[in-house]
Amino acid sequence: MALSLEEFVHSLDLRTLPRVLEIQSGIYSEGSVYEMFGNECCLSTGEVIKITGLKIKKIIAEICEHIEGHESPQPFELPLNFPGLFKIVADKTPYLTTGEIIRTIHIGPSRLGHPCFYHQKDIKTGNLIIKQGEKIMLNSVEEINGEMMVNCGVVRHHQNHSFTLPLSQEGEFYECEDEHIYTLKEIVEWKIPKNRTRTVKLTDFSDKWDATNPFPKDFYGSLILKPVYEIQGVMKFQKDIVRILPNLDVEVKDITDSYDANWFLQLLSTEDLLEMTSKEFPIVAEVIEGPLGNQLPRSILQPGKTIVIHKKYQASRILASEIRSNFPKRHFLIPTNYKGKFKRRPREFPTAYDLEIAKSEKEPLHVVATKAFHSPHDELSSVSVGDQFLVHHSQTTEILCEGIKTVVDILACEKILKKSYEAALLPLYMEGNFVEVIHDKKRYQISELCTQFRLPFNVKVSVRDLSIQEDILAATPGLQLEEEITDSYLLISDFVNPRECWEIPAGRLNMTVQLVSNLFRETGLFTVKTLVEEITEEQYYMMRRYESSFLHPPPRPPKHPTVVETKLTPLTSVEEEIVGLPKSPKLVSFQSLHVNISKKLHSNRAGLDSKVPVGCQNDPERERSKSEANCSCRHQCDYRSVKTHDIAI
Repeated sequence: MALSLEEFVHSLDLRTLPRVLEIQSGIYSEGSVYEMFGNECCLSTGEVIKITGLKIKKIIAEICEHIEGHESPQPFELPLNFPGLFKIVADKTPYLTTGEIIRTIHIGPSRLGHPCFYHQKDIKTGNLIIKQGEKIMLNSVEEINGEMMVNCGVVRHHQNHSFTLPLSQEGEFYECEDEHIYTLKEIVEWKIPKNRTRTVKLTDFSDKWDATNPFPKDFYGSLILKPVYEIQGVMKFQKDIVRILPNLDVEVKDITDSYDANWFLQLLSTEDLLEMTSKEFPIVAEVIEGPLGNQLPRSILQPGKTIVIHKKYQASRILASEIRSNFPKRHFLIPTNYKGKFKRRPREFPTAYDLEIAKSEKEPLHVVATKAFHSPHDELSSVSVGDQFLVHHSQTTEILCEGIKTVVDILACEKILKKSYEAALLPLYMEGNFVEVIHDKKRYQISELCTQFRLPFNVKVSVRDLSIQEDILAATPGLQLEEEITDSYLLISDFVNPRECWEIPAGRLNMTVQLVSNLFRETGLFTVKTLVEEITEEQYYMMRRYESSFLHPPPRPPKHPTVVETKLTPLTSVEEEIVGLPKSPKLVSFQSLHVNISKKLHSNRAGLDSKVPVGCQNDPERERSKSEANCSCRHQCDYRSVKTHDIAI
């Protein structure tokens, strides 16, 4: 049955690509030539095209709410490089099967490509029961025992539980709320469901944008994003990829089942290679479009080169940044088999809490203070510039704060004197500056550093990696090893020398290859070589956001001991006289206020009892309230949770 091109795109299941289409009829007469993005192709009636992909070409945006003083703007185009940041509004339209989710949402290999949904009812799968409303992360799709299944996961008590769901799983699945902030490019690539719009909220906008700002002044509101797609395909016997807009006025017929796709050259992008199953490797391919600026020797990935793609897999890398005071910093991904050696470099710690995170059982942490700190409490230690400490452990202690004993978190240390040591207690909230003193002269492999010390960790290359021609780390003044990440890689080799293999980063290297054969036989053992990869600021930022955000330390404690501050309701003139407060209420310590009120009421009880019909039920020095509505602390108040005391006189 013939369909318009737009109808075909609307009904297209991306998992079934590639599809072969035959041109049935349209505005293009036989033999006409249509130029698409610089590539000419013939769209004569009866011509066939193999559709290999569907991409978003541009975004049409529409402002949701009316802005006072502004006319309602017409829908406008947002370029994909628009420098705004957006928060996604969860789609309220349910998905009725997991299969519908998979047809609509793109699931990719990285954390950014793992959408999350919840179900309206409990789901029992094997020995696991997924609770109603529980957050389900969809990780990948694969064939298991002849049936397509979705690999899923739920996190309970900081542990991940994996399970699978069939595509036929029915129910009402809703998109989970997403707290991340995204660029427009990220939303386009990962977060717009096919054939659906996406509502987002603009949260930030760069002033460096050269083009005209399409939004009203000071607009930070909601938008509806509507994608405009383009079809990617290949013509028979041609290597060039052609791109066609779906609104092209032609009718097409899907003839995939009756047409021999071998008439077409099979072009694969890096993304296509990642979506292949492991059993489809190894393959032989010819490079059609190579990546720009790749660091592989002898230009293995140059166009026209025949390569072997042995497999895809996940590999570990250490994310590192240059230590330097000025920007921009360079960022690197270091393989764990890097053969250079490192010497430790001093770390800097802005607070005592950072000392607590960095301390190690392997050796005492030795630091010198570069900023003075005067303790307001006798129980805690003051610090002078040049003081040296050995950091031991964290604990709690009691201090006297405004006449009331308060428990605070402290760091137990030893202050190094000329010939002895002195115990020192530093509050975790202390803002200071400490620099590590290094006594260790040993040279470490990167694998040793990662197992013996806690990241982040400062080092300098002392012996470069002699197995590579140019070690880009050797010239850096110092490196901070920040965290270990896992990323997707392809293992490739030159066809004429298949035993020498290289790992290439699939997510950061765009190339197109033509499948030559999938009958390549492995030649036994091969040598795997890796490279230190320098990444851009944007790539570094993306990794820190999505790959291992769960490794980040907890938030720092408050800068001062926990003392609840509260804004008082206006007091009457009698109350002001009793308490001794100024007429203008302001934030004060509740402990101090409570003691002040208690003392004043106690000393004036004889003269005031006849005037005081109510008091706080939780204060033994006062009478129980006759009308509990007059005491806002009646719900089991204490010094930590109470907000306001109203004393009716």
